Amino acid sequence: MNTSLLRSELKNLPLLHRGKVRDIYAVGDDQLLVVQTDRLSAFDVILPDPIPGKGEVLTTLSNFWFHKLQYVIPNHLTGISPESVVKTEDELAQVQGRAFVVKKLKPLPIEAIVRGYLVGSGWKDYQLTGAVCGIKLPVGLREAEKLPEPLFTPSTKAAVGDHDENISFEQVMELIGESRAKEVRDATLKLYQVAADYAASKGIIIADTKFEFGEDDTGKLYLIDEALTPDSSRFWPADQYFVGSNPPSFDKQFVRDWLEASGWDKHSPAPHIPQEVLQQTAGKYREALVKLTST
Repeated sequence: MNTSLLRSELKNLPLLHRGKVRDIYAVGDDQLLVVQTDRLSAFDVILPDPIPGKGEVLTTLSNFWFHKLQYVIPNHLTGISPESVVKTEDELAQVQGRAFVVKKLKPLPIEAIVRGYLVGSGWKDYQLTGAVCGIKLPVGLREAEKLPEPLFTPSTKAAVGDHDENISFEQVMELIGESRAKEVRDATLKLYQVAADYAASKGIIIADTKFEFGEDDTGKLYLIDEALTPDSSRFWPADQYFVGSNPPSFDKQFVRDWLEASGWDKHSPAPHIPQEVLQQTAGKYREALVKLTST
């Protein structure tokens, strides 16, 4: 495992954007270098401490899913080695195992979220309204229950520090057009179903996940960003799942639980996280990777 990377500093490429996790650099006019750092955000605040090896797990797992799902929809990978677009030994160390060179595409202004199980904000919504994001569901469903069919519940894309907001399918059509909205919805549901079926064979339930899409100059749609990682998905161990209780997940739950108990007000700046909590979280990310990619 390489040394933890909280923030990349590549002097030989123009920095375009620093997000919650990813640092994005320009590679010529039509490609981007995406560096997956070990940053972690919780409650929409970037934490001051990195999760060791997290960026490498996100990169390896995204690469795995991009290749497995490329028959469903093309993705933004170019196949160009990240190591080939940096110049110094220091820069090489920052990108090794944790970066992609991708096509420069126009991102769609929505998060494509799909929910297969009734949990999290969806469960809270259902308890109050009998619906999830405005989609009516049968009465009597319980927490963590598998939904009759997966739901497409898109949201806006918020800037760093802001909160995404759920939007209706009608609002998606207003934002990107009816035809594109239907294409994104259908691709999202297909990607989820294929991935969920595969993950089930590895003892993991994908309760929900989010995808992002972009388009090129011709209007062709691509899967972009990351795919089916513990950052963008709720992975549950199938052997610990039962209806009526939210199972432990392969993600940042250790950190979220510690922050909830710490008395932090969920506004910047966040407190420093104890090393044992960081290591437990890193172990969960690694465990998800090993389970999903094992042969």
